[in-house]
Amino acid sequence: MVASAACWKLGLDFTLTSPGAKNIYLNGTILGMKKREIDKRFDEIVDFSGIEKFIDTPVKRYSSGMRVRLAFSVAAHLEPEILLVDEVLAVGDAEFQKKCLGKMGEVAKGGRTVLFVSHQMEAILNLCPSFLRVRKR
Repeated sequence: MVASAACWKLGLDFTLTSPGAKNIYLNGTILGMKKREIDKRFDEIVDFSGIEKFIDTPVKRYSSGMRVRLAFSVAAHLEPEILLVDEVLAVGDAEFQKKCLGKMGEVAKGGRTVLFVSHQMEAILNLCPSFLRVRKR
């Protein structure tokens, strides 16, 4: 069986009344991580998300960008053989987008597959050694 992680509709499984920290465990568990894996990577996930000041705040108080940051951070710290990413970079500032691309590059350089769906041709060209372009006619 091939382990995969999907990064689209990020954060839909968050419990809005629970704080970000609890949602890291919830989201990680849904994505197939064990509690000890989440414990081990918790600080990295929070640091990567860039929302450490708000980690104990209920997610319903987060902006959509903060939710995506947290959700992508959890998914990015999985170790799947295939990482599926769909327009995750559409939300978030340029610095976080750059951080996400870097993380996806690390995953790919580690010998794993990244399936990246995007309208951002520059991001595709920077990340992907080969790609399939689909045109609507």
